[in-house]
Amino acid sequence: MQIGVIGLGRMGGNIARRLIANGHQVFAYDHDAAAAAKIEHAVAAKDLSNLVKQLAPPRTLWLMLPAGQVTQSAVDALRDLLVSDDVVIDGGNTFYKDDIRRAQALKERGIHYVDVGTSGGVWGLERGYCMMIGGSAPILARLDPILAALAPGPGKIERTPGREGRDPRVEKGYLHAGPVGAGHFVKMVHNGIEYGLMQAYAEGFDVLRQKADKDLPEDERYELDLADIAEVWRRGSVISSWLLDLAASALADNPTLSEFEGAVEDSGEGRWTINAAIEEAVSVPVLSAALYARFRSRVPHTFGEKLLSALRNKFGGHVETAASSRRRS
Repeated sequence: MQIGVIGLGRMGGNIARRLIANGHQVFAYDHDAAAAAKIEHAVAAKDLSNLVKQLAPPRTLWLMLPAGQVTQSAVDALRDLLVSDDVVIDGGNTFYKDDIRRAQALKERGIHYVDVGTSGGVWGLERGYCMMIGGSAPILARLDPILAALAPGPGKIERTPGREGRDPRVEKGYLHAGPVGAGHFVKMVHNGIEYGLMQAYAEGFDVLRQKADKDLPEDERYELDLADIAEVWRRGSVISSWLLDLAASALADNPTLSEFEGAVEDSGEGRWTINAAIEEAVSVPVLSAALYARFRSRVPHTFGEKLLSALRNKFGGHVETAASSRRRS
């Protein structure tokens, strides 16, 4: 199939490359012309108008852009350039309510909209992308060659018992989650869960690391090898996962992780997940705590923590110690 890919960053560029490797004809555009030039065997476009003109109708455009105004501007531009029965796919981390609004605006012109929550990161070129998709079934059927090429396929994962008669695409790594917005909603919650899992690993390894603290009794101190612990947990442990694989790799590279400062950003999906939980009156204490931990990571000490310390000093004479500061580092 022909497809235009807009946004050729770390994931967008690899999506284009994986499609080309699977025999699809990719027309590529990025505001940075050098990015398009790096995609071998892609046809580079100088702007969105040029990209649309090079594609034969009905056209398919895949957006891989930052959520928010950048994506909105691209959708607005395409609304004026495309014609009835063309398809706009948003594969970025868009807020699902924005999908619903944008789909309605495009529908007025007869243009189809599909949202694809895409997971796989920088490893997707080799491993493939897990995709959670919102849109109409007939349009997804048209796009299936593209989606199948991007998906990881069944691989060596054993089949889940009892799945007979269910959608076979799911076992290949891509899911039609429901109408427009459903794909990004599922991906949003996926990322909220990811926050919680990452935080659990981070806290657990911090407890292991602090067991060497010199303020502990000598017979209770352990110099634990975190890289080896991560490695053994990968092999048969109930908490094994791809995230643990990545942790093992990071610790093997540098057990002290000295190249990192520990300030952790959030790209939006965690906040949106918490907001959705509030709207639905669903209790999500782990996901909420994981999000707040990311906020906390960006400042050495908050004013609130200073006030807590001051209050402890006032009512109980408690004094800040070097040991408490060291354990926080």
